[in-house]
Amino acid sequence: MKTFNKTIKKETKGEFDFIDFTAEVEEIVKEGNIKNGLVNIQTLHTTCPVFLNENEPLLLEDFKNHLRKIAPKEADYNHNDFTRRTVNMCENECRNGHSHCLAINFPSSLALNLIEGKLQLGQWQRIFLVELDVARPRQIQVQVLGE
Repeated sequence: MKTFNKTIKKETKGEFDFIDFTAEVEEIVKEGNIKNGLVNIQTLHTTCPVFLNENEPLLLEDFKNHLRKIAPKEADYNHNDFTRRTVNMCENECRNGHSHCLAINFPSSLALNLIEGKLQLGQWQRIFLVELDVARPRQIQVQVLGE
């Protein structure tokens, strides 16, 4: 079995920035020259997950509205109480409990079938990264495994 991997770097624009990076994954698959196997796509962040869905502008607006409802920014989150929280803190820590709560609704990785050198995606399926927090640099690792 062969493996090939690459890291994709993205700059997000802020909360609910949906980034379709399907074409970049397809390029990595071509570059890896593996015909049959699996493609694993993994985010390296807790508040910027990956997922599959349709890239249709009105649907993306529906997603944003849905996310705002399930974990409102203005709700009370223990994670945001810096008088009590003592772990996983960094300089300029932001209050992002809502972002973490949203992230539990998404996978942190995707495994996609690769057959005859082609990602097996449904007619409308696209690979997305979604920023649930503030604008920042993000990384996604793609690993192709197979023959």
